[in-house]
Order: sequence, then C-alpha cells, then structure tokens
Amino acid sequence: MNTRPFGKTGLEFPSIIFGSSALGNLFKSYTKAEKKQILKEAFEQTHPFTVFDTAGKYGAGLALEVLGEFLVEEGIPKKNVIITNKLGWTRVPLTTAEPLFEPNIWKGIKNDAVQKISYKGILECFEKDNALLQGYVPQLISLHDPDEFLDKANTEEEREALWEDVLGAIRAMKELKEQGKVKGVGVGAKDWKIIKEIYQRVPLDYVMIANSLSLINHPPELLDFVGLLRKEGVGIILAAIFQSGFLTGEDFYDYKRLDPGDVEDHKKIQWRNKFFEVCEAYAVDPFHACIQFSLKIPGVTSIALSVNKPELVKKNLIASETSLPEEFWQELKDKSLISDFPNI
Repeated sequence: MNTRPFGKTGLEFPSIIFGSSALGNLFKSYTKAEKKQILKEAFEQTHPFTVFDTAGKYGAGLALEVLGEFLVEEGIPKKNVIITNKLGWTRVPLTTAEPLFEPNIWKGIKNDAVQKISYKGILECFEKDNALLQGYVPQLISLHDPDEFLDKANTEEEREALWEDVLGAIRAMKELKEQGKVKGVGVGAKDWKIIKEIYQRVPLDYVMIANSLSLINHPPELLDFVGLLRKEGVGIILAAIFQSGFLTGEDFYDYKRLDPGDVEDHKKIQWRNKFFEVCEAYAVDPFHACIQFSLKIPGVTSIALSVNKPELVKKNLIASETSLPEEFWQELKDKSLISDFPNI
C-alpha cells in the first residue's frame, strides 16, 4: 500500500486505516472467531504495515482487549502495527442489567464505561487501555468526544469548568509525548467546530473529524479549516464518511433512524436518490464514491473505516486505490450534489 507522511508525527500512514468498533460489538454481538477473522484479513491484506484506530469507549474496552489478544496470539511484531487510541472513557464493572454509558449501542458486553476527561483521568485511561492491549502501546493518542463532554454543561460557568478539564486532558497527553511514550497527540470529535476551538487554544499533531465531512456534507467553512490544518502540517483522518451507512443505503444518518415525514430527513433522502441515480449511470458503487471523495480532499491523509466482515477489507482497499472518472464528479457538481472546490 502507498503511504504518506502523517502530519508532524514522523509516521507514514496509508489511505485506509482500520476502525475497531465492530470489535467492541457496535449494534451487534460478534463472535470471537468472527472478529479474529476480520483482524487476520486486515493484516494479510496490508502486511507488513497495518494501522488500527481504537478507543476505550468501544465496547467498554472490549475492542482493545480483542485487538491486544489477537496481536499477542499471532505474534505480530510491534514495528508492524500502528495503533491510534482515543482516550476519555475507561472500563468499570457492570453493575446493572445493561451498560449505562451508551444504552442500546453496544451489544453483549460484560463491562460498563465511564468518561474520564481530565488531567488525571487521561493518565488513568492510558494505563488501563495499554493493559488491555497487552504490551502494544499506541503510537498516537487523541482526546475522544470532547464535544459531547462539553455539551453536558447547563451554564456558562459549567462549560468553562469543563473546558479546564479538556485542556488538562490534553496537557496530560502532551506530557506523555514529551516522555517519549507516544509520538503524537490529537483530538477526535463529531463536532468539527470544537476541534477548531481546541486547536485555537493548543497546537495538535493530528485530528480525527467524524460525521462532519463527507460526500453529502462538506460546508465551505469546514473545508477552510481543513485547508488551514494542511498548511500547518497537522495530520487529518476522516471517520464515519458513510454517515452511519446512510450513503450506502441504510436507514440511519448519524446513528438516528430517518423519518421520511420530517422535512430535513426528506431532503437527505431526496439527495441520496439523485446520488444513487448518478452512481448507477456511471456503474459506480456508492461506497467507492464516498471513499474517493474523502481522499480527494486536500490535506486528508487517511480515512478510518470500520469493517464487520472480512471481505470488506480488500473491497475498501481496492476502492481507496481506484480513481473514478472526472465525468462522474462533474455530473455530481452539475446536479448540485457536491460543491465545486479544488481537486473534487
């Protein structure tokens, strides 16, 4: 696979890195054998260089646990795997019938999770997550969901107090980097404006933008911010580029089921119908268009794709390396389905 420098981290990243939410049983409980087959396929297709994105939040540490167990069992050399880990949630014992941290999202898990965004909390997350990885220390760490954390505030005073915790969390991560324990520090969030606000306060090595930048949704102000990050050498990863599967035909958009009777939801469905028509006319798979669109955005190094079936690994890799005809993109522009900006 072709790789390129990932910001100022000193690491080289491929176009596709593997998300791990399925390892944590997102929306469905997968067997251990199914998960290990996915991991095996990922390593076989990208050997000797594989990148995984994970988080203590995924299945209350289950994704980390499964990944660490696989790496040890297979004897994967540490130099052959790069792990980016999002910090901010840590495993705690399950004391209720179902986990409380994200009800109805994670299936068949045996632990709960609590949010720990603060200076001490991040250090605790780092140590506990590393224990689950069984000696495979992540090279990159980021703050997970600071946007959702800040949304808990009911007053300006509360919000400022939460901001102090966010900045303390980032300070802890930067100290880990200064100690040589990681190579880079970043932020991952669904609300890109929070990423921008954090970046205005403290420098970052990389960012992960989720649910905000995709073929259906790419506002000019966000593209301007991406351009600034590119200019300043910040690594950029895009995640959730299918908008919870909506762009490939699912009924959910950003984890919420669409209501055809809702005006805004109806507009999205109409957009998708037109998008699918263009795809059919050019014999393009919608998922292929989403991947190529994301990779064409100047400044984007990689996209994180979670896979829940082994066969999707190679399919996504091929799509990342196979460009689409300019006529296809021009048709999408002519029908006002995507914006007309450089390289797209």
